[in-house]
Amino acid sequence: DSGRGAPTPLPHPFSPTGLDAKSARMGRVIRCQRKGPGGIFTSNTSKRQGAAKLRQADFAERHGYIKGVVTDIVHDSGRGAPLARVTFRHTKRYAHQKELFIAAEGTYTGQFIYCGKKAQLMVGNVLPVGVMPEGTIICNVEQKLGDRGVLAKASGEYCILVSHNPDTGFSRVKLPSGAKKTIPSGCRGTVGQVAGGGRCDKPMLKAGAMYHKYKAKRNSWPVVRGVAMNPVDHPHGGGNHQHIGHASTVRRNRPPGAKVGLIAARRTGRLRGVKGILAAKAKAGE
Repeated sequence: DSGRGAPTPLPHPFSPTGLDAKSARMGRVIRCQRKGPGGIFTSNTSKRQGAAKLRQADFAERHGYIKGVVTDIVHDSGRGAPLARVTFRHTKRYAHQKELFIAAEGTYTGQFIYCGKKAQLMVGNVLPVGVMPEGTIICNVEQKLGDRGVLAKASGEYCILVSHNPDTGFSRVKLPSGAKKTIPSGCRGTVGQVAGGGRCDKPMLKAGAMYHKYKAKRNSWPVVRGVAMNPVDHPHGGGNHQHIGHASTVRRNRPPGAKVGLIAARRTGRLRGVKGILAAKAKAGE
């Protein structure tokens, strides 16, 4: 050729004749690898109302109380619990402070919400757990001082205040999972349980309901099983019957394309004997 024709195309970098023949032999980039960068798997936040948090802890809350009023109860897209818009008077200047709280069961518009150490123990009020009696039902509880509430925020959930230790300044709470957690007694919580309980009691009934549920949340449904895929798509794929064909446990440092199944499992199988009884009790919340 005199050089006037089309140039010879370079091999594709991921072809068997290209630069990375090993990657081409290993198969496709699987779903859990694709979820890492985000892309189409990021959550849908355009219709969200905002972050639901307690007030920022200040002098008024630490030493007395501050009064706010519930101006509105709103739905938050992708969240089962309703939110309450609460308006406080600014503590330093002539202005309003508008907060977005997780609504406790029984909250209504026009209700006065009191936040602080000396607030009364009434549903919807926010107090430090150290001043509440043992056995109190609380929600939207802080895990660390001033983090503005991270525990028991889903609809219908609540924590139970188990005990106080005045010597160490820590309190023990029972989480919705049944686990018990020790937190500083200065951490705040909302009295009562989160509104919107019983949401999971109604069956979804059809795939369309699940579609709309996860459309508001993120691209995580439907989930195709690995054994239903081809070998190129998943380490569990292929075979004349849908079976894994090898142990489903994998070590912690497996490469990304092969890290599927029971990752670094301490144990596998059904809980039997005493462990099974204890697990059943914990699940029942006893």
